[in-house]
Amino acid sequence: MNYLAHFHLAWPDEGLVAGGLEGDFLKGPLCGKLPGDLERGVKLHRAIDAYTDQHPVVVQLRRDLPKNLRRYSGILIDLSFDHYLSLHWSSFSDLPLAEFNRHVYQVLVNRKEALSESAQQMVERLIEYDILNLYLEWDTVPATASRIGERFKRHNPFLAIDRELSEANADMEAAFLNFYPQLQSFSTQRIQLLSSR
Repeated sequence: MNYLAHFHLAWPDEGLVAGGLEGDFLKGPLCGKLPGDLERGVKLHRAIDAYTDQHPVVVQLRRDLPKNLRRYSGILIDLSFDHYLSLHWSSFSDLPLAEFNRHVYQVLVNRKEALSESAQQMVERLIEYDILNLYLEWDTVPATASRIGERFKRHNPFLAIDRELSEANADMEAAFLNFYPQLQSFSTQRIQLLSSR
């Protein structure tokens, strides 16, 4: 899952939200360097990613993508799922999307000093470009994929991604709508487990 989904699944716990961002940057074992609530947020982030990667709906979606995209399916599915979450936001949250995103930005600013340097830089980018609200538009998905592809050494596999991804759009949206409520249930249970430790 990408940023919006991780924040939504961690909401309203500020530490889990901030840890949900840090989870993209902190690798390896957790050694107690983070505040406890942020460390729980990183653990939640990792559990969500593992659950998503192994879920039969997502596994099948990867298989259904065009062959040349399967190698990068994790990136493409994460980005697309944030778009579908934005699109169907009112089915999953009582807070309007723009208000939720505003609250998330404030939480990240409040907890910024506890984050790693890379996560702090991401907080600045998220707010400067209002990235969470951009995912309402489908164009954000191929545009973001193309920017990610610029980091690859050999070539950018996402330069002409829009046409191929657009053809898979309906299948990906159906997969998201099937999968996300299950992910919500899993996350709720995981948060209860993390809180009891």
